[in-house]
Amino acid sequence: MNRAHPWLVVGILSALLAAGCTPEARYGTLSFFFDGVPPPGGNGAAARGKRPGSLTKEAGAKIRPSTHGPYAARLCEACHQRGGSNKLILPVEALCLNCHELNIGKKYVHGPLASGGCRVCHEPHGSGRPLLLVAEPSKFCFHCHDEAEVGSRETHRAAGGTECTACHDAHSSNNEFLLK
Repeated sequence: MNRAHPWLVVGILSALLAAGCTPEARYGTLSFFFDGVPPPGGNGAAARGKRPGSLTKEAGAKIRPSTHGPYAARLCEACHQRGGSNKLILPVEALCLNCHELNIGKKYVHGPLASGGCRVCHEPHGSGRPLLLVAEPSKFCFHCHDEAEVGSRETHRAAGGTECTACHDAHSSNNEFLLK
């Protein structure tokens, strides 16, 4: 039976705790133990004008500012089957919910989520935007929803350009129009 020596575990935990609070210190410690830890400040695909999540040779060579945890830690088998076949361990509709807990039992569920389409809104590996979004948060919803039609409503004009998620839940709600 191979078991990790207790002092090894204590040593790793001590190093992680001693890493300090600065992003540079955390990066140094984590990158010592794990490959693919995103550098502080980032130098991601979006900064280079690339579409987030596009796995070009250049984009794959550098870690994007917002990187999915298992991808950053090179834990590909958290989502993909062993052997490099790139097959997923679960159907894509169920894969994200294997780790991420979303309350989809509410009365209204956002269309892409209801159909298992997390990738309509989120990149599975990395993005230059928060929450692994495929577009800038300020214009994000207008990839599917007509901006002129949304802007024609008094309620939205009164909101004065605030992000949609200030009033709407992006995943599900018990209120019509996914209102919070």
